[in-house]
Amino acid sequence: MLSYADRLRAMRETKIRHTFEKKKQNGYTDLDDFGTVPVTAEYDVEPWYNSSNGSFYGYDGMSENFCRVIDAHEPYVDPMEMLCGRWRDMLINYRGDIHFMPDWLKEKKKNTEFLESITDQWAKSWDEQRFPYDELKPLQEKYNIQTGIDSDAHFACDYKIGFELGFGGFLDKIEKYRKINPDKAAFYDAEEKVVRAIIRFVDRHIDEIKRLIPGETRPEIKANLEDMLATCEAVRLGAPKTFKEACQWTAFFNCASRIYTRDGAGFQLDGLLLPYYENDVKNGILDDETAKFLIANLLLIDPHYYQISGVDENDCDMISHLSYLILDAADSINIACNLTVRVHENCDREFLKKAVYYLLKNKNGWPRFCNDKALAEGYMRTGADKKTARERIAVGCNWMAIPGKEFPMNDVVKINIAKVLDESLKDMKNEENKSTERLFRIYNEHLRKAVEVTAAGINLHLDHQWEVTPELVMNLMMHNTLERGEDISQCAELYTVGVDGAGLAVVADSFGALETRVENEKILNWEQVYKALDNNFENERVRLILNSAPKYCQGGTVSDEWAKKLTDSWVSAIRAQEMPAGRQLIPGWFSWARTIEYGSKVGATPNGRRAGEPISHGANPNPHFRGDGAPTAQSNGIASVQCGWGNTAPLQIEFDPCVTIENGGVEIIEKFILAHFAQGGTLININVLDGDTLARANENPELYPDLVVRVTGFTAYFATLSPQFRQLVVDRFLHGV
Repeated sequence: MLSYADRLRAMRETKIRHTFEKKKQNGYTDLDDFGTVPVTAEYDVEPWYNSSNGSFYGYDGMSENFCRVIDAHEPYVDPMEMLCGRWRDMLINYRGDIHFMPDWLKEKKKNTEFLESITDQWAKSWDEQRFPYDELKPLQEKYNIQTGIDSDAHFACDYKIGFELGFGGFLDKIEKYRKINPDKAAFYDAEEKVVRAIIRFVDRHIDEIKRLIPGETRPEIKANLEDMLATCEAVRLGAPKTFKEACQWTAFFNCASRIYTRDGAGFQLDGLLLPYYENDVKNGILDDETAKFLIANLLLIDPHYYQISGVDENDCDMISHLSYLILDAADSINIACNLTVRVHENCDREFLKKAVYYLLKNKNGWPRFCNDKALAEGYMRTGADKKTARERIAVGCNWMAIPGKEFPMNDVVKINIAKVLDESLKDMKNEENKSTERLFRIYNEHLRKAVEVTAAGINLHLDHQWEVTPELVMNLMMHNTLERGEDISQCAELYTVGVDGAGLAVVADSFGALETRVENEKILNWEQVYKALDNNFENERVRLILNSAPKYCQGGTVSDEWAKKLTDSWVSAIRAQEMPAGRQLIPGWFSWARTIEYGSKVGATPNGRRAGEPISHGANPNPHFRGDGAPTAQSNGIASVQCGWGNTAPLQIEFDPCVTIENGGVEIIEKFILAHFAQGGTLININVLDGDTLARANENPELYPDLVVRVTGFTAYFATLSPQFRQLVVDRFLHGV
């Protein structure tokens, strides 16, 4: 008889096999693992366009094409699993940039009108025919701004709404408010169309389970399929009533929301599922081993971002027995996983130790850790009360959101301050009286312009997203949307929009090198620096002189002081930007995985970085900032540049596994986490990596099929990353920690 351990082993082997099949289909993928399964030869979608530019927009375009994509999805039922459902393809693949289109779709659509229209016309994801922004583009390009225009998802649903209503309840609610708001018929028609497509998705899984049951000879697996069938039939229209039904309903909704706009924001996993767990245990229909298996299955279906642990408005710890089971479940499946442990002053220390234990045991980059105090108190500065701030949970790469209420556009708006520095250096080049003080004044003027044009792009997006890419799936579990007949971009209770700066260490080290080598030591003069920048450091001696100057995160250096000064400047510029009533900008430091892309737009910089090389990662120091690794120095430096408004400046750190469970590693890393958070740090992403293994995997990734790394806020299989991204992880690695 197959045990849960046997089934988990088989499920994990299938996951790894799928990962390499997807790599063959998609090529390298520098993104979240997502949890997709490979597309089949029969899978095909013919998009419907409602715009003359060869794309589709609005309620009718998005709803019709969502139906076409999800209807093309074949059911996924693995008899080893207790839950069913997977997704394979994204709606955005049919209206986006050919450079991001998966290889399998290019191959399938080659020599077709679909691919030719995208190749020739660049089928826009933003409808520039109706909502142009040509006047913004020069400055957006000048400062290498990720504008946020046509960003998708990046907010969080309130799953309580879905758990209370179910898919049938969504239909009832749509019908109720359609009668109240007859002028919003187009909105309700689109929402109904989307829900019915999700129900058809469930129906196909029901039919597939019915097909499999008669042929199953193993009694325990046949019973599993029969239970799976009953669960799917229960959640087809009804609200989930049991722990298993809540997990299955979540799996179906997550597949649909991923297909629609890549939504990866989960929920407070141990909080929302706790009543179902406790009720089922009380009624004798659920034991802990089954609960763990179900959670492991849910994490396997899709690596949504879930928070566990936390604290309520009365400062009471929210950790429960289920919180522990979730950690055990993640350990049992041990794949790419996006669990965040929220740490606070009253946090159960045994739970924190267990979380760190699994980080060290599995070395797969999970869980990560966020700091309640800094995040909640920072967000309260925006005007939120304590209860609201505590509801704002970790559900993305670097970001938080209040489920159902906030539209923060987090992790989609970024300004490359290394490019701002690049432009500032150009402006000062022909001035007679050069100095770091003068350069900083010019830099701040450019930064003001960059923030101003960024805000204009954000406002354009917020004003018109509902007409371009309405969030028809996530609208179902947001407050006010169905009630008013409006997209969440129109009716959110909170518009605290995150704006991240990228390239902090490059700029801080550049200012520090100029102050040290030119102004204080006078080893170089400004003319020599500009000549070196112009010829991209043909003179290696000049490059090394600048590159060897004191660096950010070395501890108490001139560059550390510049990093603080740059942070103050960044926060002031973001918070000073005027926005329409109800909207405000929230500063943070984060580059996501775009360090290569951003660096390609920046010329040589005074810290010795050559033109086109990657910029620094998030709030992290530049690679090799210290020869000894110095995690404490890195932690101290990053804690000192927190922006203080509820957005994060994550600490990304790689530990060598000489810190082990056996030699007290759990206590060492626990103290490290608590110390960083005591200094005001907001979020910690940790990899525990063996340097030799990482080097070998970089040379021959196929030999390490189950090596998972935390690239940035997300985890991914190392072998699926491009050589450039694999090298970024290698370069970040700190030896001897």
